[in-house]
Amino acid sequence: MIYFVTGNKGKYAEARAIFGELIQMDIGYTEIQADSLEEVAAYGMKEVASRLAGKGQLDRAVMLEDAGLFVEALKGFPGVYSAYVQKTVGNSGVLRLMEGEHDRRACFKSVVAYIEPGIEPVMFTGELHGQIGFEARGSKGFGYDPIFYVGEESLGEMEIERKNRISHRAASMRALKSWLDGRQ
Repeated sequence: MIYFVTGNKGKYAEARAIFGELIQMDIGYTEIQADSLEEVAAYGMKEVASRLAGKGQLDRAVMLEDAGLFVEALKGFPGVYSAYVQKTVGNSGVLRLMEGEHDRRACFKSVVAYIEPGIEPVMFTGELHGQIGFEARGSKGFGYDPIFYVGEESLGEMEIERKNRISHRAASMRALKSWLDGRQ
Protein backbone atom coordinates (compact mmCIF):
# COMPACT_ATOMS: atom_id res chain seq x y z
CA MET A 1 0.00 0.00 0.00
CA ILE A 2 1.30 3.44 -0.92
CA TYR A 3 0.67 6.52 1.17
CA PHE A 4 0.29 9.66 -0.96
CA VAL A 5 1.28 12.84 0.86
CA THR A 6 -1.10 15.53 -0.39
CA GLY A 7 -3.89 17.74 0.82
CA ASN A 8 -5.06 18.27 -2.76
CA LYS A 9 -8.19 16.21 -3.45
CA GLY A 10 -7.79 16.65 -7.22
CA LYS A 11 -4.27 15.19 -7.18
CA TYR A 12 -5.47 12.35 -4.98
CA ALA A 13 -8.33 11.53 -7.38
CA GLU A 14 -5.93 11.46 -10.35
CA ALA A 15 -3.53 9.20 -8.45
CA ARG A 16 -6.29 6.79 -7.38
CA ALA A 17 -7.35 6.45 -11.01
CA ILE A 18 -3.83 5.21 -11.80
CA PHE A 19 -2.85 3.23 -8.69
CA GLY A 20 -6.24 2.02 -7.50
CA GLU A 21 -5.74 1.57 -3.78
CA LEU A 22 -3.88 4.48 -2.27
CA ILE A 23 -4.07 6.15 1.12
CA GLN A 24 -4.09 9.94 1.33
CA MET A 25 -1.78 11.33 4.01
CA ASP A 26 -2.37 15.04 4.57
CA ILE A 27 0.62 15.92 6.73
CA GLY A 28 1.97 18.90 4.82
CA TYR A 29 5.61 19.68 4.12
CA THR A 30 7.72 22.69 3.27
CA GLU A 31 7.77 23.60 -0.40
CA ILE A 32 11.09 25.40 -0.62
CA GLN A 33 11.82 28.14 -3.12
CA ALA A 34 14.16 26.34 -5.51
CA ASP A 35 15.14 26.38 -9.17
CA SER A 36 13.60 23.02 -10.06
CA LEU A 37 10.67 20.81 -9.17
CA GLU A 38 13.14 18.00 -8.48
CA GLU A 39 14.76 20.07 -5.71
CA VAL A 40 11.37 20.93 -4.21
CA ALA A 41 10.24 17.27 -4.28
CA ALA A 42 13.56 15.96 -2.89
CA TYR A 43 13.50 18.43 0.00
CA GLY A 44 9.84 17.65 0.70
CA MET A 45 10.48 13.89 0.70
CA LYS A 46 13.44 14.26 3.10
CA GLU A 47 11.25 16.29 5.46
CA VAL A 48 8.35 13.82 5.25
CA ALA A 49 10.68 10.82 5.75
CA SER A 50 12.29 12.50 8.76
CA ARG A 51 8.92 13.28 10.34
CA LEU A 52 7.62 9.76 9.74
CA ALA A 53 10.84 8.23 11.11
CA GLY A 54 10.47 10.39 14.23
CA LYS A 55 7.01 8.89 14.76
CA GLY A 56 8.20 5.35 14.01
CA GLN A 57 6.12 5.33 10.81
CA LEU A 58 8.79 4.99 8.13
CA ASP A 59 7.70 1.40 7.63
CA ARG A 60 5.58 2.18 4.59
CA ALA A 61 5.82 3.25 0.96
CA VAL A 62 5.30 6.99 0.63
CA MET A 63 5.05 9.24 -2.41
CA LEU A 64 4.55 12.93 -2.98
CA GLU A 65 4.15 14.96 -6.14
CA ASP A 66 5.04 18.49 -7.09
CA ALA A 67 4.02 20.12 -10.33
CA GLY A 68 4.34 23.42 -12.08
CA LEU A 69 3.10 25.35 -15.08
CA PHE A 70 5.94 26.71 -17.23
CA VAL A 71 4.87 29.39 -19.72
CA GLU A 72 7.27 30.19 -22.60
CA ALA A 73 6.31 33.86 -23.01
CA LEU A 74 6.80 34.38 -19.26
CA LYS A 75 10.26 32.75 -19.31
CA GLY A 76 9.03 29.69 -17.44
CA PHE A 77 6.95 31.56 -14.87
CA PRO A 78 5.12 30.58 -12.70
CA GLY A 79 7.17 27.33 -12.71
CA VAL A 80 8.13 26.22 -9.21
CA TYR A 81 5.95 29.04 -7.83
CA SER A 82 2.78 27.71 -9.46
CA ALA A 83 0.95 26.87 -6.23
CA TYR A 84 1.63 30.33 -4.81
CA VAL A 85 0.62 32.08 -8.04
CA GLN A 86 -2.58 30.02 -8.22
CA LYS A 87 -3.47 30.98 -4.62
CA THR A 88 -2.70 34.67 -5.07
CA VAL A 89 -3.65 35.75 -8.61
CA GLY A 90 -5.30 32.59 -9.93
CA ASN A 91 -6.14 31.81 -13.52
CA SER A 92 -7.44 35.30 -14.19
CA GLY A 93 -4.09 36.77 -13.14
CA VAL A 94 -2.18 34.47 -15.47
CA LEU A 95 -4.54 35.36 -18.32
CA ARG A 96 -3.91 39.06 -17.61
CA LEU A 97 -0.14 38.46 -17.74
CA MET A 98 -0.64 36.80 -21.13
CA GLU A 99 -2.60 39.70 -22.66
CA GLY A 100 -0.96 40.71 -25.93
CA GLU A 101 1.29 37.62 -26.01
CA HIS A 102 1.27 35.67 -29.26
CA ASP A 103 3.49 32.83 -28.03
CA ARG A 104 1.15 30.93 -25.73
CA ARG A 105 3.15 27.71 -25.51
CA ALA A 106 3.26 26.19 -22.05
CA CYS A 107 4.27 22.99 -20.37
CA PHE A 108 2.98 21.31 -17.26
CA LYS A 109 5.74 19.40 -15.46
CA SER A 110 5.33 16.88 -12.65
CA VAL A 111 7.82 15.18 -10.35
CA VAL A 112 6.86 12.24 -8.15
CA ALA A 113 9.19 11.35 -5.29
CA TYR A 114 8.88 7.85 -3.80
CA ILE A 115 10.46 6.14 -0.82
CA GLU A 116 9.96 2.82 0.91
CA PRO A 117 11.87 1.02 3.65
CA GLY A 118 15.34 0.03 2.51
CA ILE A 119 15.70 2.29 -0.53
CA GLU A 120 16.78 5.85 -1.18
CA PRO A 121 14.12 8.18 -2.60
CA VAL A 122 13.59 7.86 -6.35
CA MET A 123 11.99 10.38 -8.69
CA PHE A 124 9.86 10.15 -11.80
CA THR A 125 8.93 12.98 -14.15
CA GLY A 126 6.19 13.74 -16.64
CA GLU A 127 5.38 16.60 -18.99
CA LEU A 128 2.38 17.80 -20.96
CA HIS A 129 2.87 20.38 -23.70
CA GLY A 130 0.05 22.70 -24.70
CA GLN A 131 -0.81 26.38 -24.62
CA ILE A 132 -2.44 28.98 -22.44
CA GLY A 133 -5.89 29.77 -23.78
CA PHE A 134 -7.41 33.20 -24.16
CA GLU A 135 -10.15 32.33 -21.66
CA ALA A 136 -10.85 29.83 -18.91
CA ARG A 137 -13.13 26.99 -20.02
CA GLY A 138 -14.52 24.02 -18.17
CA SER A 139 -15.21 23.19 -14.55
CA LYS A 140 -13.55 19.79 -14.35
CA GLY A 141 -10.15 19.33 -12.84
CA PHE A 142 -8.51 21.95 -10.65
CA GLY A 143 -5.86 24.65 -10.60
CA TYR A 144 -4.73 25.80 -14.03
CA ASP A 145 -6.78 23.16 -15.90
CA PRO A 146 -9.36 25.64 -17.31
CA ILE A 147 -6.67 27.81 -18.97
CA PHE A 148 -4.30 25.06 -20.18
CA TYR A 149 -5.30 23.82 -23.63
CA VAL A 150 -4.29 20.74 -25.53
CA GLY A 151 -5.47 21.41 -29.05
CA GLU A 152 -8.84 23.15 -28.90
CA GLU A 153 -9.86 21.75 -25.51
CA SER A 154 -8.85 22.85 -22.02
CA LEU A 155 -7.98 20.31 -19.35
CA GLY A 156 -10.91 21.79 -17.43
CA GLU A 157 -13.25 20.44 -20.12
CA MET A 158 -11.83 16.90 -20.13
CA GLU A 159 -13.19 13.92 -18.26
CA ILE A 160 -10.67 12.60 -15.73
CA GLU A 161 -10.20 9.38 -17.72
CA ARG A 162 -9.05 11.33 -20.79
CA LYS A 163 -6.97 13.76 -18.76
CA ASN A 164 -5.26 10.82 -17.03
CA ARG A 165 -4.22 9.43 -20.40
CA ILE A 166 -2.32 12.60 -21.31
CA SER A 167 -1.50 14.65 -18.20
CA HIS A 168 1.93 15.42 -16.79
CA ARG A 169 0.92 14.01 -13.41
CA ALA A 170 -0.41 10.83 -14.99
CA ALA A 171 2.89 10.43 -16.89
CA SER A 172 5.03 10.75 -13.76
CA MET A 173 2.75 8.45 -11.76
CA ARG A 174 2.60 5.88 -14.56
CA ALA A 175 6.42 5.94 -14.63
CA LEU A 176 6.44 5.15 -10.89
CA LYS A 177 3.80 2.44 -11.33
CA SER A 178 5.80 0.87 -14.18
CA TRP A 179 8.96 0.92 -12.05
CA LEU A 180 7.11 -0.70 -9.14
CA ASP A 181 5.51 -3.34 -11.41
CA GLY A 182 8.93 -4.13 -12.91
CA ARG A 183 10.36 -4.89 -9.46
CA GLN A 184 7.80 -7.58 -8.64
